[in-house]
Amino acid sequence: MGIKTCEHVPAAFPPVPKDRVCEDCVRIGGRWVHLRMCLHCGHVGCCDNSPNKHASKHFALTGHPVMRSIEPGEDWRWCYEHERQVG
Repeated sequence: MGIKTCEHVPAAFPPVPKDRVCEDCVRIGGRWVHLRMCLHCGHVGCCDNSPNKHASKHFALTGHPVMRSIEPGEDWRWCYEHERQVG
């Protein structure tokens, strides 16, 4: 089936963040497993394998549907609206 395109992927992406940390975990003294960056505003949050799931919470709070992994060697994107990996 492959990775599908998605109308939620913004045409212009925000810059890569300077610091590779979960902004919300740093604020509360939490920890994270993997990091995701919102392609709509550049917010960095932790993945759903992390205790606080800040990337998902960012989507729920803002409605920004597409995140991308900012882990070294990864370049995939996820659409929360479609609940699938997107191109």
